[in-house]
Amino acid sequence: MDGQNMSIELEINGIKRRFSVETGTTLLEVIREQFGFKGTKRGCDHGHCGACTVIIDGRAVNACLVLAARAQNKKIVTIEGLAPGGQLHPLQIEFEKNGAVQCGFCTSGMIMSAKSLLDSISHPDDHEIKEALSGNLCRCTGYKKIITAVREAARGLS
Repeated sequence: MDGQNMSIELEINGIKRRFSVETGTTLLEVIREQFGFKGTKRGCDHGHCGACTVIIDGRAVNACLVLAARAQNKKIVTIEGLAPGGQLHPLQIEFEKNGAVQCGFCTSGMIMSAKSLLDSISHPDDHEIKEALSGNLCRCTGYKKIITAVREAARGLS
């Protein structure tokens, strides 16, 4: 961080807040520390693992690579934003049902990448699912159950 502060206003999961941040503060830091949404995970801090994936204006992005100030006036959704009032999103249901959750560290990033995919392609094939998830690393499942969960969620959403 460079020590200079600036005032920003962000809207995450429909909640708007204004606060002061150092100019080098990432969106990931704001999501976790200012908003308290811990589902967005801090992994590599270099955009390699996908654990911090959120949706900004309909597109899956790594929150560790986005400066908080660049996220102003954008619609930001985290994993918590998919379950308003505790009602799980079909992706969350299918991940659990199909055993696509093991240690859980990658899960929120995987689900957010899959959500962005399903918002743009309602019936993706396995190649499209793999491509959409290619920026998300999982050390536990071998991806087969994750791909199945996304495919099943797509069926349920149609």
